[in-house]
Amino acid sequence: MLLHTETLPRRDGVVVPWPEWVPEPVRTAFGFQPWRHQALAATAAWEGTHTVVATGTGSGKSLAYQVPALARLLTDERATVLYVSPTKALAADQLRALTDLGLPGLYPATFDGDTSREERDWVRRHARVVLTNPDMLHHGILPGHASWARFLRGLAFVVVDECHAYRGVFGSHVAHVLRRLRRIAARYRATPCFVLASATSGDPAASAERLTGLPATAFTEDSSPRGPITFKLWEPPPATPATPDGPRRSALTDTAILLADAVSRDVRTLAFVRSRKGAELVATMARHSLDAASPGLGSRVAAYRAGYLREDRRALERDLMDGTLLGLASTNALELGVDLTGLDAVIMSGYPGTLASLWQQAGRAGRAGRAATCVLVARDDPLDTYLVHHPEALFGRPVEATVFDPANPHVLAPQLCCAAADLPLTPADLALFPDGTPAVLDALVAAGLLRKRPSGWYWTERDRPDVDLRGAGGGPIAVVESATGRLLGTVDTGSAHHQVHTGAVYLHRGATYVVDKLDLADSTALVHAEDPDWSTHPRDVTSMTVLAVRESRTTGPVTLSLGEVEVTNQVVSYQRRRLISGEVIETCPLDLPERILRTVAVWWTIDPDALDDAGIPDVEWPGALHAAEHAAIGLLPLVATCDRWDIGGLSTAAHADTGLPTVFVYDGHPGGAGFAERAYSTAVTWLTATHDAIRGCRCEHGCPSCVQSPKCGNGNNPLNKPEAARVLSLVLTHLRSP
Repeated sequence: MLLHTETLPRRDGVVVPWPEWVPEPVRTAFGFQPWRHQALAATAAWEGTHTVVATGTGSGKSLAYQVPALARLLTDERATVLYVSPTKALAADQLRALTDLGLPGLYPATFDGDTSREERDWVRRHARVVLTNPDMLHHGILPGHASWARFLRGLAFVVVDECHAYRGVFGSHVAHVLRRLRRIAARYRATPCFVLASATSGDPAASAERLTGLPATAFTEDSSPRGPITFKLWEPPPATPATPDGPRRSALTDTAILLADAVSRDVRTLAFVRSRKGAELVATMARHSLDAASPGLGSRVAAYRAGYLREDRRALERDLMDGTLLGLASTNALELGVDLTGLDAVIMSGYPGTLASLWQQAGRAGRAGRAATCVLVARDDPLDTYLVHHPEALFGRPVEATVFDPANPHVLAPQLCCAAADLPLTPADLALFPDGTPAVLDALVAAGLLRKRPSGWYWTERDRPDVDLRGAGGGPIAVVESATGRLLGTVDTGSAHHQVHTGAVYLHRGATYVVDKLDLADSTALVHAEDPDWSTHPRDVTSMTVLAVRESRTTGPVTLSLGEVEVTNQVVSYQRRRLISGEVIETCPLDLPERILRTVAVWWTIDPDALDDAGIPDVEWPGALHAAEHAAIGLLPLVATCDRWDIGGLSTAAHADTGLPTVFVYDGHPGGAGFAERAYSTAVTWLTATHDAIRGCRCEHGCPSCVQSPKCGNGNNPLNKPEAARVLSLVLTHLRSP
């Protein structure tokens, strides 16, 4: 049901003449005059100022870096340009845009995991504009920089597109990859100008400097036109009308209903869904609904996600742009700047985790000044429920700053090894890296990974360091059909234990498969086609050890702490549940290895006497703390640029290291990603929202909208909603004390 409608008025654009330095062929190729912010940012970049453009989706940020780059390419035949984006789809879109300009002598080409060996040789020898991603820059260009000497000597501009996507551990790794690029470019006597493009974000200049290590000038005033936007907040109705306070219909179901309704009315719509499995389900449900109403109409809806083969992704993009498809259910693979012209509406199945992503996804519709409709469908989740009932938290708040920490030693150490393998590190290079670099280098020397010589530090191994920028812990798992050997797609290693364990149900392009065997040694999941009437849900167990306390503050019986922890997690079983009723058919054991994570956590402890004085019986402590933990995890994205799947938690009535009732919330990335630090510094704001979300929920005993978690390894048991609210009230009373 519709809870709130926000109308954002249209905005007129401000056009300015082309700057005098722009060559006539470039002006002619674009065929229009720039918006004011485009001209200002492009001029700054042309003059050699490191620049970040942080304006809304569809505001033409690409012109701000394309124009100075093209001008340099046309006036200096040796000049080259490197374009870095977080996704292959975005690089392919930029390649189309450059090719369509029809300018001579550019020789643009993508260089990514889909580029064949023959094409790679051509790119190295001839391309003047190389479009790639951080992973390929890290694995393919920097290690082989000698074969890129021609390109690197002429490097005039480095474009970092959608730079707000570089957050957490991934962002920390990318910050070092860009520093390594600067170092290698200097080896070939090149000092390129960095131009970054970002969605609207908090303090883009500081984020750009943290990412590149260079001071940057930010351009944030958006002078492009924008059509009116109608933004609706939607909460699914109760699954059973007779029990209005009972469980709600799933966000996936309502997203599929809204998508089918839009397509039936010839409204071109993109639905963003949080997971690959969810995108497949939404597309399947929408197709079935449309075919039931008008046979054949379902063929105009499809799913789109990472893990599809390259040719499948490109075909879907073409079909959406030329109108063959009217509806697409996508993961955030299409969130970033691919130019999807002609879309009328966007549906978001759940809050995407940050305001930056919310507005980025909303901006996919109504581009080029057209009117647009956006609908946020709330999941049965504490944060989503809070937001649709508190619209001011969406429409009255500034966009967050991007959170990542290049000084994270779990990122810095392997990146220093990579830098030394690229080219031996010298004392002069240390200025490129964070302040703690000398101590990390000493540790690497002591471990035998680097060798120190008077001239610097040298990598000691024959093979290069094995470093995964995205923190997945290894290469992707190939999903292969057992009977035919056909590659269906891939799943990242970090998700494999939960998504493609033996016996798991796996969805791919509307078809259902069951996993026969997950072979971790061979990085393969073998599957067979099947259409069961059940779904699978993994169960895991987690333990926690406190390694060090960085900071803490005690107010009465409550202590809030921040520090390093070691988390041990193991997927131990999975449940098979009926599709319609959710009834548990059976629980099947799994034999998967433990995973150990050293990371950063925030935690609070409470003196048992205070719980007794508050009238909370000790038999209810486990359920109260567990419920408070779930709700706190769900609400942390309100104050930190994280997703609830980026973080984890643990609660216990008596933890071995604290000896007290304790609730932990930890970063789900090695070494931490800055989320726990943010939680510690904003604890009162964070826990107040958590308390309010629990108290404001209409359920009696707890539901997914307040204290139940979709990722709980204990099956959401035990949970005590009323006592969780009392525990949080007690904690807040003391944390607010002077």
